[in-house]
Amino acid sequence: MISFCAISDIFRALSALWVLILILVNIGSAAIAAIRKRFMFMAAALLLFCLCFFLWQVMFDLSLFFGTDKVSRISLITGGLPWVCWVAALVALSAASVLLLCLNIRYDKAFITTGAIKNYLDKVPCGICCWRESGRVLFSNICMNRLCGEITGSRLLNGNQFRDAVSDGILNVNGKMWRFACRVTEMDGETLYEMIASDITAEYAKTEALKRDKAELDRLNRELSEYYLSIDESVRRQEILQAKMNIHDEMNRLMLSTVAADKNDTGALDNIFSLWEQNALLLCMEAEKKTDRFRTEPIDSLAEALGVRVIWRDSLPDWLPDKQKELLSFTAQEAIVNSVKHAEAKKVEIAFETSDSRLICRITNDGALPSGKVSFEGGLANIKMLAEKQGASVRVEAGDAFTLILSLPRD
Repeated sequence: MISFCAISDIFRALSALWVLILILVNIGSAAIAAIRKRFMFMAAALLLFCLCFFLWQVMFDLSLFFGTDKVSRISLITGGLPWVCWVAALVALSAASVLLLCLNIRYDKAFITTGAIKNYLDKVPCGICCWRESGRVLFSNICMNRLCGEITGSRLLNGNQFRDAVSDGILNVNGKMWRFACRVTEMDGETLYEMIASDITAEYAKTEALKRDKAELDRLNRELSEYYLSIDESVRRQEILQAKMNIHDEMNRLMLSTVAADKNDTGALDNIFSLWEQNALLLCMEAEKKTDRFRTEPIDSLAEALGVRVIWRDSLPDWLPDKQKELLSFTAQEAIVNSVKHAEAKKVEIAFETSDSRLICRITNDGALPSGKVSFEGGLANIKMLAEKQGASVRVEAGDAFTLILSLPRD
């Protein structure tokens, strides 16, 4: 049978090319195995590489030095083998090299490796980045690299600088809202920083819509509160108007009855005089309602019903307008109710301070102090709204005791 040395030069050249391709395949397979830390596969690839390189070196010697004394004995012995043995060896080496390369490539798809994790993280729709305390980036996926380029105009090379660039937390990038969250973690005793960028465009739009709806709802609530507060005033004015109309009609009837009465009929005159007396009492009651004197009876009655003792440290000045007196009465009653409801108070002190521009009313209770910040809700919110309409202000102080302060302007 014809030996490998005796075959044509073209066949030997093609065989050399074949072996060179196998050498490159095994180098690549060994590199992939080394990256995956599969050392047995790497050793197998290196073994195949050595066999292929040996055959390639024999072909090199035969091509350059065949027929001279420079050809090594090993090359002559190997080249003297039948060409069928060479083909069989090349086929076997090719099958082993291709199989090993396929196993290395398939390993990424069948097992969790660093390459598989990198491929997966590059496909997720959020940005992920990890770096050391010095700022050196250990990992960043495609999405985070793209965001860094659009925000800073440069590549992601320093994690600390990129973190400072997105310190606002939520940024608009090309029409989309991105939220950047950064956290610190420990791994193998080393401090690492991790940042995740999430696309919150839909959530941000819904949040903005909720804020607009809440603002509209707050406006409607304020209008309703103002409307409810105005109802009492409207009803009171209607009642006063109706009472005045009734008194006016009754006075006209009495005057006509008095003129038409028989002066000799004592019983009719007594009846007429009794009606005059009743109308006079009604007029006196209406006059008392319009008096400038501040009435404390509603406040004292409410305190007595709730079991609270009210102490008036000062008397209210008479120069206050009716609206301010009414506001003061509402404020005192609401303060008494809240002191019992929230603080279980037993005593409430009301004091006044007068200056050239304002009258300050301090309502102090001996109940428990609030644990958190006091918010104006319910009745206090309505009182605050009434006070603002009159140019007054309402605030609280929580020192040794809880105090509600109403500041009224002087006209």
